[in-house]
Amino acid sequence: MTSIGTIYFSPTSVVTARIKAIAALSGVTYDTPANYVHYETNKTPEFTAKFPHGKAPALETPEGFFLAESTAIARYSGTPEEQALVEQWIHFADTEIQPFSGLLKALFTHKIPYSKPLHLNNIGRLERSFNTLEKVLESRTFLVGERLTLADLSVATMVLNAAKVYLGNDNLPKYPSIVRFVETVLNQPQIAQFWTVQWPEKALTYAPPAKDTKKKEVAKKAAPTEKPKKAKLLEEMEPEVEEEEEEEDLVPKEEPKPKNPLDSLPRSTFNLEDWKRAYSNKETKGPGGSIEWFYEHFDKEGFSVWRCDFKYNDELTLVFMSSNQIGGFFNRLEASRKYLFGSIGVLGEPNNSVISGVFITRGEDIALALDCAPDWESYEYKKLDLSNDSDKKFFEDALAWDLELDGKKWADGKN
Repeated sequence: MTSIGTIYFSPTSVVTARIKAIAALSGVTYDTPANYVHYETNKTPEFTAKFPHGKAPALETPEGFFLAESTAIARYSGTPEEQALVEQWIHFADTEIQPFSGLLKALFTHKIPYSKPLHLNNIGRLERSFNTLEKVLESRTFLVGERLTLADLSVATMVLNAAKVYLGNDNLPKYPSIVRFVETVLNQPQIAQFWTVQWPEKALTYAPPAKDTKKKEVAKKAAPTEKPKKAKLLEEMEPEVEEEEEEEDLVPKEEPKPKNPLDSLPRSTFNLEDWKRAYSNKETKGPGGSIEWFYEHFDKEGFSVWRCDFKYNDELTLVFMSSNQIGGFFNRLEASRKYLFGSIGVLGEPNNSVISGVFITRGEDIALALDCAPDWESYEYKKLDLSNDSDKKFFEDALAWDLELDGKKWADGKN
């Protein structure tokens, strides 16, 4: 049986298993390269010359046909090459452009809480996608063949949407081929009625929400303008005081809420709110960054640092769902906001990922800060020693969203 070509696989990915299963059901054979090392080979110039975005799985046929994206490869058996390429570019638009521009828009319009690491991560992902697309379009009018296809329409519309948060006068000159491509596609006579190609002069970016002064003004206007009363004589005040005391005795007094033991710890020189501001406003790594600020101010007697790992990673599926799970966990920790700071992420890819990260917490017992969340025991915790090089690197990489575990790279996260 003739091989359809060579497939470069990510060895532990669920999509690898899917491609193998479909090939077996279809009676298709394929070759695998002997010296392929994932995250190394796919970053070499030789690989990206064939597959510009540097992703695997990737298929190379004996005829010199190159195809990336797992869905496209899975459908390749019995599917014309052109249709498979169309699938590839639709997938590219839906997974490499739309999610990141959508998240940036949500950040910039205050739909979700602002996070500088999330902001920078999504900008970086969009930049990578635009650079890949620009390189491909330098020698092509359309993405597949010599005529307009659904691939062109899918990519062009997602690019135009992403332009609102990524392009503008600063970035547009970097992508002349993309600009030409979008205008060519969306100005086709049968399509132009649905879109107006208008590039933003300035891309949307983050600005803190304006303070609402209207409520204060209304409150001032509504406030009564009574003249201050003269102080009563002591004899006049006594009956009123006695009457209030009698009324208070009739109302059952609330039991005082128990204090968290962390409130009884000696005062610390490390201010957690100052750290959160430094982390939000500074670059994470490098001179003058937030990590440098942390080491200058950290009080190891009053605070501790912990590694956090989800216990049930085999239950994780899609990355965004796992990220939402972290967000839910953080929401349930609201009562302990003043005691801790967390940077937790999803590492890997759909159906092959883990949740891991770090907490900075008041005191030496992390349970005192986390047990307000019912699901806190779904995670394992290990205290980190920042004088240990391995622990220190884990801590810094988790803060910077650079963390990598067993070949799984940071895909998304929450603070």
